[in-house]
Amino acid sequence: MTKIVKIIYAAGPGNVITTYEYWAKNQDDPSQVSVTYSGQFYDVCRDLDAEGYVISSSSDKKLLKAANFTLEHRPLPGRNASGIFYHLGQIWYGLRLIVSALLFKADFAVVADGTTHWFLLSLLPVFGVKVVPTLHCVLWRKYQVPSGKEKLILNLNRRFFAKDCTAILVASEDIAEQVKQLTGNQHAPIVEFLPTYRRSEFAGVVDPDINASPFRVLFAGRIERDKGVFDLLEIAKRFAAENRQNITFDVCGNGSQLESLRLAAQQAGVTATFVCYGYCNKPQMREMFNRSHAVIVPTTTDFVEGFNQVVAEAILAGRPVITSAVCPALSYVGSGVVEVPPNDTQAYGDAILKLSDDREFYEQKRRNCLALQEQFYDVSKGWAAALSSVIQSLAEKANLPISQKITV
Repeated sequence: MTKIVKIIYAAGPGNVITTYEYWAKNQDDPSQVSVTYSGQFYDVCRDLDAEGYVISSSSDKKLLKAANFTLEHRPLPGRNASGIFYHLGQIWYGLRLIVSALLFKADFAVVADGTTHWFLLSLLPVFGVKVVPTLHCVLWRKYQVPSGKEKLILNLNRRFFAKDCTAILVASEDIAEQVKQLTGNQHAPIVEFLPTYRRSEFAGVVDPDINASPFRVLFAGRIERDKGVFDLLEIAKRFAAENRQNITFDVCGNGSQLESLRLAAQQAGVTATFVCYGYCNKPQMREMFNRSHAVIVPTTTDFVEGFNQVVAEAILAGRPVITSAVCPALSYVGSGVVEVPPNDTQAYGDAILKLSDDREFYEQKRRNCLALQEQFYDVSKGWAAALSSVIQSLAEKANLPISQKITV
């Protein structure tokens, strides 16, 4: 009998079962703007004639067996814990993942960051399982020196990235550079990928009306202090003091600081120009993009940032972005961005004024956005293509039977 290639995928906290149910009907998960990574994984398994086992750390514990897939929601213990309890949760989850991979008789283990401490996965190659980490966030805060505990974990992880994984998928050049720095350039092959989008998701987005007043600045993301939302409030307070009532902020998203931010805006007397909408679904977000003139991503140096897909979505909507190099996406869309120094509230405000007041500058940035869009529609640059190429190469070397196609 021909052996079926088996791939286990630790996918992070997403609802992989619901995504599968849509995927099985040839539909994208409507809760996401980008093509989900779990949906792309199902594509890879289908196109390579492989059997997949997907484990999500979703708190909604479930198990589903369907066709060539086993799908499990396995909650991550201590997700919100700190100190030793967080690390114990990471270790316990990693050991369970290893056992699952061995019982599944996996040929490959694809593991997203945040699943467990990487050094634990060095056990899998001992049993013949090829490990492919997929890194969506930087390994440490880009502009801060790691703490003693963080250095210890990084040192423990060094061997895994240098010798024990077979390839490394990374969501940005910043992540790749940190892997190189950690391993002294002695690392497994690195393959970059970009978030993937359907053109249809942005078909209903209209061009911004630069003559419309007020000039609307959109923030979309988690409402947390390290995402820079209170810096936005300081900018709004500055504009109020300067009587710039023609600039407003639309703040969309949920998070632990949402009510605190609303209260602070109310106390500052800027609720007319600084509006917190809370969670917005896809139709609501499309309308927010349609109303907006620019998008701001003020992530602070306290946050371990990923690609930040809001940047890509702003570019696809034809809206210039204001952000700093804390955001790894900057290197892919620089000409459509007004870059400011990290954590510099004054510079963020000045960038907004520049876009608002200088029509020629704004139009140039907007046109640049249009020239940058194609990379995010190109499936050959996406995660599925990156993963497929890695597995095909490794499977051929191991003489494992796979198909040679990939579609997303």
